[in-house]
Amino acid sequence: MASLCTRIAFKPSHRNAVFSCVRLATTYTDPKELATGLEKREIINEELGKDPDPYGLAVKRGPGTKDKPNLIPSAFESRVIGCICDDESSHINWMWLHKGTPTRCGCGYWFKLVEKPAL
Repeated sequence: MASLCTRIAFKPSHRNAVFSCVRLATTYTDPKELATGLEKREIINEELGKDPDPYGLAVKRGPGTKDKPNLIPSAFESRVIGCICDDESSHINWMWLHKGTPTRCGCGYWFKLVEKPAL
């Protein structure tokens, strides 16, 4: 009787696997149909050849001197920006920019807020 129990206990399990070879025809909808609000405006502006980044979310630093500061567009009187001072930096230096007043980051680059009309 003991040998019967050991055979049952150590018997490998056989599980059935079901595979299907059905291919579904996938059709993707146009992202413009799914987008709403500002995202839809951005897609439409990009199709028309207008500025794809109207809010200036990613601005590359230029010379950044006091005479030629990096220009940051905004439709408001002030804006928070983040400066990644070094390419190898692990943090972002956040600062407020106010219209008409150039601001210097800790790394030495200057930034100035310029007016850009809202969408």
